[in-house]
Amino acid sequence: MNGFENKARECGYRMVAGIDEAGRGPLAGPVVAAAVILPPGYEHPEINDSKKLSSRQRVRLYGIIQRDAISIGVGLCEASLIDRVNILQATLIAMKEAVLELLPCPDCLLIDGLNRIDLAIPQETIIRGDSRSISVAAASIIAKVSRDRLMEMYHRQFPQYNFLQNKGYGTREHREAILKFGRCKIHRRSFRVPEIDDQTVMGKLDL
Repeated sequence: MNGFENKARECGYRMVAGIDEAGRGPLAGPVVAAAVILPPGYEHPEINDSKKLSSRQRVRLYGIIQRDAISIGVGLCEASLIDRVNILQATLIAMKEAVLELLPCPDCLLIDGLNRIDLAIPQETIIRGDSRSISVAAASIIAKVSRDRLMEMYHRQFPQYNFLQNKGYGTREHREAILKFGRCKIHRRSFRVPEIDDQTVMGKLDL
């Protein structure tokens, strides 16, 4: 899991940051990105793609990463910006914000996926990077736990959508709640909800 990091350091880079995001697919809430710089040669057998871990595992590893990392940065884009610029561009903006939060500044970026960030820092994009790079996997855990905690806060404000359980994803219960109550201010209006978008829904709650 640290092959990409070792290769970067063999090329002379010292502060290698892994970057990943959480929340590209939900109907509500922000997209959250994280950037993590781990110590040279760092290993942990349980750090992996956050999607392969249980909630309890992610929370425990979140604490371990917070303790062991050289630096961690988190960035986010709320639903209103996602609607304005599209989810890909919002994700890249959140990733850039996460990188800019890092101290010391990274000199090499390992990015999950195909898209580079608008920063003058050497970068390598890695398909399925959260399963192949330990620093990207660590970033995926930080991003996921950070976003889940934000959605738990939103649940207290908008309990009718049960964000505590669905975290904004398009579960049947969540879609039925949108049909009943309409969209609230953290819903992504550019994301299609067939039950609503295929018909005219009048008189629904629009917070």
